Amino acid sequence: MLETALKGSKLYWAWLLLLLVVMGVGGLAWMNQLQHGLTVTGMSRDVSWGFYIAQLTYMVGVAAAAVMLVLPYYFHHYKEYKELIILAEFQAIGAIIICLASVVVDLGQPQRMMNIIFHPTPNSVLFWDMIVLNGYLFLNLVVGWVTLDCTRQRVMPPKWVKPLVYLSIVWAVSIHTVTAFLYAGLPGRHYFLTAVMAARFLASAFCAGPAILLLVATVLEKTTDFRVSDAAKKTLTKTITYAMCVNVFLFLCEVFTAFYSNIPGHKLPIEFLWGFWEGNVNYVSTLMWIATFAAIASLIMLIPPKLRDNQKLLPWALILLVLATWLDKGVGLLIGGFTPNMFEGFTPYTPTLQEIMITLAVYATGMFVISVLYKVALSIKKEVR
Repeated sequence: MLETALKGSKLYWAWLLLLLVVMGVGGLAWMNQLQHGLTVTGMSRDVSWGFYIAQLTYMVGVAAAAVMLVLPYYFHHYKEYKELIILAEFQAIGAIIICLASVVVDLGQPQRMMNIIFHPTPNSVLFWDMIVLNGYLFLNLVVGWVTLDCTRQRVMPPKWVKPLVYLSIVWAVSIHTVTAFLYAGLPGRHYFLTAVMAARFLASAFCAGPAILLLVATVLEKTTDFRVSDAAKKTLTKTITYAMCVNVFLFLCEVFTAFYSNIPGHKLPIEFLWGFWEGNVNYVSTLMWIATFAAIASLIMLIPPKLRDNQKLLPWALILLVLATWLDKGVGLLIGGFTPNMFEGFTPYTPTLQEIMITLAVYATGMFVISVLYKVALSIKKEVR
């Protein structure tokens, strides 16, 4: 079926070429990092996780969000998701590739990741994170590819596929839960040390991931003959809205706990993120205020049914939602967790140009894989009509 990816419009080939260029430029930056070490990044002893791990945190949620379509489609037989289900599974594959690549570039020397395999430590959450991420990648590859091949041959998928589908539903929750445990188990980092970290991760994933999928589907509708039913859009948008409301509610619970308890360790990160800590206003606080207003604006457009069902307004609401969740989870979470440090000191962190270039290359790699898989999927669906 991969041969269908070798035929496409000029726009398709221009898009792939652009991604290859970004991958090439970022690859050169990564080679420089391999030569000089992580000193080329903005990370330090106090801020040991930075822009790379922030992308892992966010994209794990995007990958896990496929369950929001797989669950109703297979468990509740909601066939309106028929056109979206394969796109969700392939989006998960690209997102996991971005996650794994983010870990590789963060290690400094990629051969270090072999230590997890050659010297396994089951008492380490990182060990289990490797297991669940690679397992979820394998499940989506097998289920997505076999299902698509059966669609092409106009036959029902083999019976052994359905147990893998059910397993992938549980596995989707596990990948984000285990990633959340990487943070929630760190004593001394009060912004991370919370029992609702996994719940917050899942809530943000279940709104951001489907939002990205719906935005991509909108682009595909504009550029190809791919179509999604209005019923599917409305149902998925409701899911996004509910998940975003839960995400905001859980964060407000954190704010209440921090300020009502008046424990400095819990208060300082929040005060720092929004520029209230000793008047320390920087780019992080600016971004967090942008995230705050974007979240509020997205909910204003998503909660009222009349606005939510407006197909011209919906993409803007989804863009604002994705922006808000990415800034909160991809910037605020990491920097807020490490600043102030355990001694209430301030160590500034700003991603360097090389970090940004390498991160763009990582995203381009995942998007390249998704683009090729989407091209195959759309070609097969067009063939069987």
